[in-house]
Amino acid sequence: MRTRTLGTRGLTVSEIGYGAMGTATGYGPADDTQSIAAIRAAHELGVTHFDTAEMYGWGEGEKLLGHALAPIRDEVTIATKFGLTKTWATDSRPEHIREVVDNSLVNLGIDVIDVLYQHVPDPNTPVEEVVGVMKEFVDAGKVKYLGLSNAGEDVVRRAHAVHPISVLQHEYSLFAPHDVAPVLPVLEELGIGFVAYSPLARGFLGGAVQSRENYAADDFRQSIGWWKPENFDANTAIVGKLAEFAAGKGATLPQLALAWLLASKPYIVPIPGSRNAARVAQNTAAADLHLTPADLDRIAEIAPTGGVGGRRS
Repeated sequence: MRTRTLGTRGLTVSEIGYGAMGTATGYGPADDTQSIAAIRAAHELGVTHFDTAEMYGWGEGEKLLGHALAPIRDEVTIATKFGLTKTWATDSRPEHIREVVDNSLVNLGIDVIDVLYQHVPDPNTPVEEVVGVMKEFVDAGKVKYLGLSNAGEDVVRRAHAVHPISVLQHEYSLFAPHDVAPVLPVLEELGIGFVAYSPLARGFLGGAVQSRENYAADDFRQSIGWWKPENFDANTAIVGKLAEFAAGKGATLPQLALAWLLASKPYIVPIPGSRNAARVAQNTAAADLHLTPADLDRIAEIAPTGGVGGRRS
């Protein structure tokens, strides 16, 4: 597995990472034993960057990831996030940040968090104040690198002025290109890397998409526009064409989607997540799929504006 550098302060990670949200929440019943096997399989295949958050099971996801990575802690980077409440409100008050970060260190069973993100901007707390508190943890040796998640251009600039931001995390995939394009020039100007979460469009580009009636009522996909009845058929038609193109390259649809991200910019690292070790192996193999400019043009013809129903919710 090749590596990519995120930011200018020395954060180097595998060019494909692992997103652990699905091990704890959002995508139906989880099996901890299976999830731990998938996480460890990812590492064996060269993945060195693992991403979680407080809200992924409200600490349970962090505990699971920490347990899975404990034997190889020194060989990986671990990222987590703060800033939400159990009612989905934002909360980046300084006292809340301090409480959550201290809890995350305990949950993960580690002394240092490699990347600490604000999960989402908080309209009630200026980002300058938020990053000032995050910097306290850097100064104390409890956090190595700072990141932002789901932030726009203005927030990124203001945060970076307080303390260098190494990475911005945002949803980005063939089906969700809309929000990211405006911020990429800012990242290039400031020397900030980019981590793409949900790079397989919440599973729509995973190769086995089903209509929403096949998922439980509390499944995250019930609320996403790509699965709405008025959009589903058009989106599956796009998926079919992409899968056919991928097959012509000797690849799977997920591999094509991940390779598309890798080919887009040299500072983008996708973090697909799976609780299945075989799918993890398939995802990591995308690092070996080379897409030519002509391939990228053909993909743009098939999905010129992403998926129908466009945004994720």
